Amino acid sequence: MARNIVISGGGTGIGLAAARVFAADGDRVLLLGRRGGVLEQAGVPGALTYAADLRDPAAVRGVARFVAEEFGTVDVLVHSAGGNGGREAGAPAEDPLDAVAHTWSLNFRINTLTAVLLTEALKERLAEPGGRVLFLSSIAAYRGSGTGAYAAAKAALHPYAHDLARQLGPRGITVNVVAPGYVEDTEFFGQAIEEARRERLVAETSTGRAGTPGDVAATLHWLASPGAAHITSQIVQVNGGAERGH
Repeated sequence: MARNIVISGGGTGIGLAAARVFAADGDRVLLLGRRGGVLEQAGVPGALTYAADLRDPAAVRGVARFVAEEFGTVDVLVHSAGGNGGREAGAPAEDPLDAVAHTWSLNFRINTLTAVLLTEALKERLAEPGGRVLFLSSIAAYRGSGTGAYAAAKAALHPYAHDLARQLGPRGITVNVVAPGYVEDTEFFGQAIEEARRERLVAETSTGRAGTPGDVAATLHWLASPGAAHITSQIVQVNGGAERGH
C-alpha cells in the first residue's frame, strides 16, 4: 500500500536519494525546498513539489495546508533540509561579534529551526500507528565542525528527537536520527573539496571510502520500514566507522 512521504531538502543530495528510494517502492513523495526550479528538475517519478523557506513560520503554514489538501496523512517525514551555514551569503564582516552572532543564528535556523517548525506543523497529521519522523544530523554533532556553529545546530536535533519520541510513542509513531559522516555528491562542500581533506576524511573510515547519498537513503528507508517498528529515540551513525561516539 502506497505511503505518503514528505522530504525536506528533497531536491539534492541525501534528500533526493531518499526520495528516489521511496518512489521506487510506489510511495507518494512530496519534495520540499527553497528552490522551486531544483525541485522540479529532481526527476523523481510521480513526486509533488512545493517551494518554501522552512525557516519562516508563514511558509511552513503554507506547507501544512498543501499537505492537508494533497495527502491528508503523513506516513514518513524526512528532514534533510539544512547545510553548511558558512556557504550562505550575507555574513557581516566588520565586527567579529556580529559575525559570530550571524553564523550561529544562521546555522541554527537552517539546520534546527527548519526541522522543528515542519515537525510541529505536521505532527498531528502523522499516521498512527506506524508514522515515522526521521532527522538528519551529522558526525559533526559528536566531534565539532571547525567553527562549532554547524555542529551545535545538528546536535540540537538530538534532544528534540528524544523528547518527540516520548511524546509520539503512545500514538505508535517512531522518531529517529541518522548522523552521516563524510558524504560525497552533495552540495555541502560547494563545488569541490580539497583533495588533501578528502583523503583525510576517507582515511578516518574503516571501510576506506567516502559515503554516498544512497548509503544514507537506505538507512532512512529501513528506519521507515515495518522492520524498524520498535526502534525509536535512536541516533544511527552512517560513517564507515569514522566515529563511534554515543
